[in-house]
Amino acid sequence: MKIVIAPQSFKESVSALAAAKAIQRGVLAAAPEAETVLAPVADGGNGTLDVLVDGTGGQRFKSVVTGPLSWPEEAAWGVMGDGRTAVVEVAQASGLALVPPSRRDPRITTSRGAGQLMAEALERGFTRLIVCLGGTGTNDGGAGMAEALGVRFLDGDGRNIPEGGAGLAHLHRIDASGLRPRLADATVIAAVDVTNPLCGPTGASAVFGPQKGAGKGAVEELDAALLNLAQVVHRDLGMDVLDVPGSGAGGGLGAGLIAFAGARLTPGIDMICEVLGFDDILEGADLVITGEGRVDRSTIYNKAPVGVAARAQKHNAATLLLAGKLGPGYEELYDHGISGIICISDGPMSTARSLTRAEELLEAAAQRTIRLLMLRGFGG
Repeated sequence: MKIVIAPQSFKESVSALAAAKAIQRGVLAAAPEAETVLAPVADGGNGTLDVLVDGTGGQRFKSVVTGPLSWPEEAAWGVMGDGRTAVVEVAQASGLALVPPSRRDPRITTSRGAGQLMAEALERGFTRLIVCLGGTGTNDGGAGMAEALGVRFLDGDGRNIPEGGAGLAHLHRIDASGLRPRLADATVIAAVDVTNPLCGPTGASAVFGPQKGAGKGAVEELDAALLNLAQVVHRDLGMDVLDVPGSGAGGGLGAGLIAFAGARLTPGIDMICEVLGFDDILEGADLVITGEGRVDRSTIYNKAPVGVAARAQKHNAATLLLAGKLGPGYEELYDHGISGIICISDGPMSTARSLTRAEELLEAAAQRTIRLLMLRGFGG
């Protein structure tokens, strides 16, 4: 019996590799004879830096940048083993984990730090940039990122608009004349973890705003502000970013990278699977176990579990999903290649407690799951 273990990181808790090892311990406790293959994945969100840099024998750097609340933050970035491809994980500089729960308000958080990492990579001479968009605590359409690269966002009086998503409501004109020259010679690839458009009922604000602290009124305010950004981008730069799949990724960073960095959007999970040789790993697999911290309706938009399941189906392997928490609409995953969903919690507990117990809970849930499958003759 061959089991491929391919979770992504559990946000604010354990890395993808640590999660995979915990699941492996549980599987082998129930089925010592099983062949297990660890293949931790990422989808453009948290943990993508680890997979792309560490997984290819690359090099890491650290830089002090402007965090989402405009405080200084030390952020990691890196270069892949090819020596020319820089990797910027936006969550390192502008991530939700950097914003205390009591301070979460995407109307004021900024993506400036992500742009500062990009600027440093360009100044060091890297000509190929992979920017990973998941896990952000921002909803500013990439305006903060673009400002760090030399773009100005001006109100009707010619003054800079305020930082954050709400400030985009005051946007009247974009001045891109100061854009860093090195950007023109660079190839920028945006690894997106979702396919959502910029605005509307499935846009950045409506789907992901509440996770970042936006109430109903704030969601409507932010959606209108992003629409204004898209309209000004279309008028001043001649680009239509409103309905591009993935433009809503990273709180609209997908749209910002298209407009201001000439980026090409690509599904992060596809990029990771290509780097890992995931299809080769799946040869002969009977079961794939993936995992994510929270699953809900947003997971169907090509996040890691769905991407893993799509490839597993091609190899006639079932996919089980171990989840830290189940959110509204998680049942829709059954229509996207997931055969079973198991919540790893073993009883009532606070979020803080569950985060500290993630490895223990994953191991126990994996063991329970495999034992149940063996009762039905799986692997026999």
